[in-house]
This record gives sequence, C-alpha cells and structure tokens, in this order.
Amino acid sequence: MRIDLAGRTALVTGSTQGIGLAIARGLASAGARVGVNGRSHESVARAVEDLARDVPGVDVVPVVADLATDEGFAAAVDTLPDVDVLVNNLGIFGSRPALEITDEEWRRYFEVNVLAAVRLIRHHLPRMAARGWGRVLDIASDSAVVIPAEMIHYGTSKTALLAVSRGFAKEAAGTGVTVNSVIAGPTHTGGVEDFVYELVDRDLPWDEAQREFMVKHRPQSLLQRLIEPEEIANLVAYLASPLASATTGGAVRVDGGYVDSILP
Repeated sequence: MRIDLAGRTALVTGSTQGIGLAIARGLASAGARVGVNGRSHESVARAVEDLARDVPGVDVVPVVADLATDEGFAAAVDTLPDVDVLVNNLGIFGSRPALEITDEEWRRYFEVNVLAAVRLIRHHLPRMAARGWGRVLDIASDSAVVIPAEMIHYGTSKTALLAVSRGFAKEAAGTGVTVNSVIAGPTHTGGVEDFVYELVDRDLPWDEAQREFMVKHRPQSLLQRLIEPEEIANLVAYLASPLASATTGGAVRVDGGYVDSILP
C-alpha cells in the first residue's frame, strides 16, 4: 500500500513540535507540499529546518500565525488560501482541579481547541468541495471520550471537536471531501513529559515516571506505554490520502486501546 500525496498541499496547524511536526513530516514524506504553522518566526523556522533535514527536497510553506485570533486566521489564509488537506492539530492542555477552572480558561480552551478549527474549515471546505476533492482531519483525543478528572476543560473541548467533525462531514456529503477526527491516545511529546511530571515524582527517571503515570493515571491503555508521535502521523497520512476515500464522518482511534469501547 503506497500513500502518494504528490501534487497536494496540506496545512498542519500547531506543527512546530510534537504530534503536529510528526504529521507534517509524514505528509511531506508522502510527497505533499506542507504548510507549517506556529505563533513565532523562530519556532516555525526551526520546524522548517527539521523537515528539510529529514525529508530531502521537501516543499514547506511557513505559516506564522496565532490561529486562536481573527488576525492569525486572516494571516494563515492569506499565506495559504487553498489547501487540499487541512489538519487541525492545534491544541492546548493542562491539569486543573475542576472547580478552579475560570471562565477565562474555559473560553481560552474553546478558542484554541475548537474555534480555530471551525474558522479554517469554514474557509477551506467550500473550496475543496468546488474542486471535488479534499481532506479535513481534526486531531482529537481519548480525553474527548474518557473525560479526565484533572482537566475537564480540555476533555470537553475535544468532545466538541468530535461533534464539529461529524457535523462538517454531513455538510461535505457527496462532494468528494472527507471529514474525520482522529482520537489520539496518550502520546510521548515534550508537553506530555511536563504533564506527567505534574502528576508523578519529579525525581524519577523518565522511563520510571512514564510507567508510573500509565499505571496510576492511564491504566486502561492496552499498549501500556505512551504512543510515539510518528504512530499518530501514520494514521493521518493514510486518512489524508486517496486510499481513505470511503472513510468520512468518523472518529478514528489511534489510542493504544485506551478507550474501553467498541465504538468511540
């Protein structure tokens, strides 16, 4: 099975590190021209350098924009007005006791994790439909289905993203555009390492800290380890390709068996 995205342009939001950078690398390796997005010129430049080193001959478009703002959205669509593949990966997370989450924090999580994706879908979906081909992929989380007690604001925003994906898939019905969400499980990124150390002893070596975190806080995982970003990227590359033409309106899991359900 060969994934070929030659001639396609993709935008991956929040792609200067972690899962987003791995997705950008995966799409570039499949031949796509890739828009790399971050809020600062420095972070985007570093990501572009990483991709140029890892994928010789890659065609990268720097997209410096804070997509949680109207100004950032305008800058992004000005830089890349038309894309064939839109990957809404941008997201923030963090732990907070439920009763201490402020109105301001709730609004911030929905602006970044939900509305940034909605704005881009609203812009790009009609253009994809007019061309008769396109892929919209929203990167959700196991937390959308199994709401974590320590970060219900994050989990709730990802639940909303599942609904956004399903709803826009209906809007795209019959157009040749597919819209799906990807339920990513606990994944090994720098940000997650910080999160793990918020919940376990900071003096533990990483391998021990990871094991303790999985046993105490994510015992449902059948993988029994954190997922590597490249494992998320592999599924995204497939869903972005012509091979996934009959998959739409779905919440596709790459969660290491974390969600204890036959369906999401």
